[in-house]
Amino acid sequence: MSMRVVFTREAGKNGELRSLVPDDADVAEVPLTTTEYLSLHTVTASLQRLRHYGRYESFVVTSARVDRYVDVARRALADRADVFAVGPATELVLHRYDLAVTKRSDAGAEALAPFITRSPVLLLGATTMRDELSTALRQAKRKVDEVACYRTVPLTPSTTDRATLAAADVVFIGAPSTWTVAAPFVAAGATVVVPGETTAEIVRQTHRNVVVGWDERARRQLDGPTRP
Repeated sequence: MSMRVVFTREAGKNGELRSLVPDDADVAEVPLTTTEYLSLHTVTASLQRLRHYGRYESFVVTSARVDRYVDVARRALADRADVFAVGPATELVLHRYDLAVTKRSDAGAEALAPFITRSPVLLLGATTMRDELSTALRQAKRKVDEVACYRTVPLTPSTTDRATLAAADVVFIGAPSTWTVAAPFVAAGATVVVPGETTAEIVRQTHRNVVVGWDERARRQLDGPTRP
């Protein structure tokens, strides 16, 4: 029987993940969240109200979803500001705006803390950004401001979606909010593949078989058995 794989990102955003699973896998898409974007006007106004507008020495971007806001956010930065990205997709977004990434983390935003030495710091991300990075920076006496660009809204899976999740050998989960929706339906023996340690930490609280890395690490793991 072919490996049954479920992608849970929004429709149309799973293309790069397909290359990580065997060619003969039985693949299904079950979107479990959707993204609501704040207006460009709202985000621009939030940036312009910042106390250090035009003087941020470090810029942290936590998700590729902020693509449409990078051009206005960069105006809040000082010349030659350090730029930090969470994940390869986010780094690619920044490169499209000719922003050279000082450091990228594939293990969650908090792993960037030791490398962010210049202050003030501007964080760009979701309305519900995890606070580990900002807490670590403030403990290190860095000035930190956060600007939200989008919110992630959970979807209620249909009966068919629930059955598809329950039958899956492999489920790709991109964020803690997605796992909250999926967890009741994913089989105990399934492999859950997550992009980084931030999501892995949440999934491991209720599920034991977790693979970290939406890259070659996942491909290598999925070449072997996915059920115990």
